[in-house]
Amino acid sequence: MSTLSRRSFMGTLGASALALGGASAVSRADKRQRPNVLFIAIDDLNDWVGFLGGHPQALTPNLDRLAERGVVFENAACQAPICTPSRASLLSGKYPSTSGLYFLSPGYRQAETLKDTVTLPQYFRQQGYRTYGVGKIFHAGGDDASFDLYGGHLGGFGPTPEQKISYLKGHPLWDWGAFPDVDEKMPDYKVAEWAVEKLREPQDDPVFLAVGFWRPHVPMFAPQKWFDMHPLEQVIVPPDPKEDLDDIPQYARDLTYGGAAPRHEEVLEMGEFRHAVQSYLACVTFVDHYVGKVLKALEESPHADNTIIVAWGDHGFHLGEKFRWAKRSLWEESARCPLVISAPGLSRGSRCARPVGMIDLYPTLVDLCGLPAKDGLDGQSLRPLLEEPTTAWERPALTTFGPGNHSLRTERWRYIRYADGSEELYDHYADPYEWHNLAGDARYAGTIEEIKRWLPRHDHPLLEGSKGADSPIYDENPVPF
Repeated sequence: MSTLSRRSFMGTLGASALALGGASAVSRADKRQRPNVLFIAIDDLNDWVGFLGGHPQALTPNLDRLAERGVVFENAACQAPICTPSRASLLSGKYPSTSGLYFLSPGYRQAETLKDTVTLPQYFRQQGYRTYGVGKIFHAGGDDASFDLYGGHLGGFGPTPEQKISYLKGHPLWDWGAFPDVDEKMPDYKVAEWAVEKLREPQDDPVFLAVGFWRPHVPMFAPQKWFDMHPLEQVIVPPDPKEDLDDIPQYARDLTYGGAAPRHEEVLEMGEFRHAVQSYLACVTFVDHYVGKVLKALEESPHADNTIIVAWGDHGFHLGEKFRWAKRSLWEESARCPLVISAPGLSRGSRCARPVGMIDLYPTLVDLCGLPAKDGLDGQSLRPLLEEPTTAWERPALTTFGPGNHSLRTERWRYIRYADGSEELYDHYADPYEWHNLAGDARYAGTIEEIKRWLPRHDHPLLEGSKGADSPIYDENPVPF
């Protein structure tokens, strides 16, 4: 694999910006040398993409093509397995254990610990970038301080039919099937169209364009043609051995009980397991198509050779594994998510197995774009791994779901410690499905001690107004999405 020195890489991306102290010091010439950023978020996308191999029938040609021209982080993790805190962590550069934002509310600017923080796009705006956003970037969509222009939700999770299609009870968003009749009615079609128009516009300043797609988040709806690419009778469902739950602590079972999601037993009784999996696969293929529309527009634009592309998922998603649906766990299906970074001057088609987090995107993009270093970030720049994916990397990836509940992922191990002191340990070299909890085996006591030193030393208390825990462990009123 060819590598690029720090000096030559910064020359490619506009190293003159490193000495600048702020937006007021940025000259027009310096700004023109800085790379643009295309920041693509995909809601609830797990590892069911071709380049990660999470499902053998995943059809994601556009994301796969991006992977071939960038660096794939095979072992990337969210910092919280639920939308609001995951996105807040990425956008603020602060762990949930630092901010106290663990669940779906309060919102970013309502959180006492985050309301005055400078977000990732806001920092770029302060440094002279023109910042645009559309669709789902923050959990609530846009942020006035972050974007010069926000294109709107453009329909959010809709549209929905007058009557539910497959899961007839429960929360209105929990449903799946072929709907509506054409792509043009889907919010992600509109999100892509808005982003394409922005990419076609001439720009005097460097641009940070954040594009947030809503699928495959429930309702798992997409027009019929996307289902036709995944014939129902051929769909492979994930393995779901019921005995997998036998060695899981009771605390973990309670924590991962999502009140809005269907019980796996219900899905089996309804005969909907294969159909629900088909629906998720169809939604993934659908959203991949519209990611491709945006990527094609970039390729055809004047910005093609001077744009960093980041494509990321906010967390994973269970589809029957461990008898769970949705996210809300500290296991692999919920914590792992896709991450691809493509930048001018980087080698193409590289893969990195080091454990990283979405928390690292803020310092990484600041570094790659030659902006002044931002203080107070919990993550670290991925630049060394982008230049050489086998670079030594000590820190595990941390995922948190509620105070005191943490998962640490190394290349080989996943260690989970819950607030009541119960533990799980999985050896991914031998047990990629995390079926065998080794935490009670004395032979692995040394492994646990080595990994657990990376646990947060302090867990910020729940913030006032916290809702959305949606678990028997917590008393907040459930806010399921």
